[in-house]
Amino acid sequence: MTHSKNLFEYLDGFEDVPTGLHLIAGLTGFTDAGSTLNQVADHIFANFESKLIAQFKNDELLDYRSRRPVMFFERDHIEHYEPAVLGIYLVFDEVNQPFLYLHGYEPDFKWEAFADAVTALIQQLEVEDFTWVHSIPFPIPHTRDVGVTVSGNRLDIIDAVSEWKPQTQVPGNVLHLLEYRLSEIGLPTIGYVMLVPHYLSESEYPQAALKALEQISSATGLVFPTDSIREDSAEFATKLEGQLAKNDDLQKLVANLEQGYATNAGGPSRAPIAKPSSKMPTAEEIAAELEDFLAIRRRNSAE
Repeated sequence: MTHSKNLFEYLDGFEDVPTGLHLIAGLTGFTDAGSTLNQVADHIFANFESKLIAQFKNDELLDYRSRRPVMFFERDHIEHYEPAVLGIYLVFDEVNQPFLYLHGYEPDFKWEAFADAVTALIQQLEVEDFTWVHSIPFPIPHTRDVGVTVSGNRLDIIDAVSEWKPQTQVPGNVLHLLEYRLSEIGLPTIGYVMLVPHYLSESEYPQAALKALEQISSATGLVFPTDSIREDSAEFATKLEGQLAKNDDLQKLVANLEQGYATNAGGPSRAPIAKPSSKMPTAEEIAAELEDFLAIRRRNSAE
């Protein structure tokens, strides 16, 4: 059996990492509705100084045949290849506050050992708290704010923020396992799941990335520049409304979703999310209604 500490290696600079930092996480491979995790990662790496300080071993955790590395072919030979990277980065936010970022793929193998390894690193670095983000498709109209469901042991945040509290069985992901293990040892832990309009889940939805960064900032005090994402969000909303005006089926879909949600007149601006009371369209109906819309979106993105 592989010992958890054999799953990763320390890299240059690890010994200089301050203790007591926030650890945030987002791993790809389960769902990424609205490309939320990819947008958050791109935003962090594009705007902040970062350094990989601990890297997990692909040969222990990765199924190469399901997630093949990219090879760069130069005329008659392989010039280079890019293996997948799963690791912990030391990052400095907009006001130079250091934090840790667990980023990369969700392991295909050895989840328990991976959770043990991350827990060992957390204890070694005396991490202050753990915050992770995720996103799923959800029957919510884009006319409402991106919804959030929250899990973990920080009950003050859950009570203040979580808009949907299901009692159900869900497919597991490794960050939920890590949340469970860290809660067992009493580390302050919070997981945010962005609820992305299901008919936009295959598009890059800036509103979801913005919401995720806002939640991380609120939980940790880290400072993220968001002007560029807000501009992208406004541009996306304008294009979407233009497509909505031309598509009667999409208008009906949005209206149907709106009718299924409670209005909260006179209360908080954030309306509560309730289970839709009206009959939802089937997946086939949604696909048929939005085929043209998504095709236009992809063409617009490519231009």
